[in-house]
Amino acid sequence: MNKNIIYHLAFSYCYGIGPMKFKLLIENLRGAEGAFKAEQKDLEKLLGINLAYKFVNFRQNYDFEKEIKQIKQKNIQVVCQEDENYPPQLKNISDAPICLFIKGDLKNLDFNNKYLIGVVGTRKPSAYGQQIAKKFSGGLAAAGFIIVSGMAIGIDTIAHQTALDYKAKTIAILGCGVDIVYPSSNFRLYHKIIENDGLVISEFPPGHTVMKGLFVARNRIISGLSKGIVVVEGAKDSGALITARYAAEQGREVFAPPSPITSYLSEAPNLLLKQGAKLITKVDDILEEFNLKISPKKKENISLGFNQEEKDIFDILEEAKSADEIVEKIKQPIEKVLNVLSILEIKGVVEKNSEGKYQIKL
Repeated sequence: MNKNIIYHLAFSYCYGIGPMKFKLLIENLRGAEGAFKAEQKDLEKLLGINLAYKFVNFRQNYDFEKEIKQIKQKNIQVVCQEDENYPPQLKNISDAPICLFIKGDLKNLDFNNKYLIGVVGTRKPSAYGQQIAKKFSGGLAAAGFIIVSGMAIGIDTIAHQTALDYKAKTIAILGCGVDIVYPSSNFRLYHKIIENDGLVISEFPPGHTVMKGLFVARNRIISGLSKGIVVVEGAKDSGALITARYAAEQGREVFAPPSPITSYLSEAPNLLLKQGAKLITKVDDILEEFNLKISPKKKENISLGFNQEEKDIFDILEEAKSADEIVEKIKQPIEKVLNVLSILEIKGVVEKNSEGKYQIKL
């Protein structure tokens, strides 16, 4: 671990000095090392008397070796703003994290990849919201996007899990230390993300417990990493709206599928649509906004996340077929066939053509 990371790391542990104050310090006190070793009188000019006193007390008791040892023992990687592995898209936001703490192997993911996209929404989605989250997360994953979200229950969990179902990489941004699985119900998801070459990231040091205000801070990282944000469902006070606001401030695209106006969970996406967010009804709407022409993954890769019933139908759609033709081919009741076809349409891999026949969506 080089000297630059060591001093950046120290500031990450100091409560009260966040990204903006850190930026002020390093710009005026000869970088991270100069800021850490600065005279108290110089610190007071930039931080004020109280915070300068607090920092001086902190650095007197800060144990470099202890913290570095703990990070290594927990198999956590750390990158700072001066590190070549620090995500370039985050460097350009006004309040870039001082350090990023990472679980997973950085070698498995290139942050220069243009196709990182955030999918966020309520913790208590409706059945409609769950379908929409699966539709867009699955379609984007199949098109080669890396799904970024916050690993909260609800839409975030669906987004991550759907990406994994499509054998795609996904990134979870936490509002606590990366050594803490929150919520605990996502223990298996946390480990599956890492095992499948994804990453779990936080700007907060190991052991940093969950605090409500920290989730707001992590939202700017979700949007900052992403090329755009898809807001699925949320109330008028939803954290998803905060993420969308950050995205707009950072120059990222904001996408929203329309939601039923009878549901209070339509308030967030429908408000965003009023404010100029891109209305989306299919994954192609997102690709068009980015002027992308991405070839879907090979057929065998697309079907990896299917159950047997879905795979049986998908495999016979080399040519477009009517529902009756599918029934005759696979010898299943029409009710079951129509139900599976509906699921495949929601997943964004099957569509009806102009003749009313079902075909693989290219």
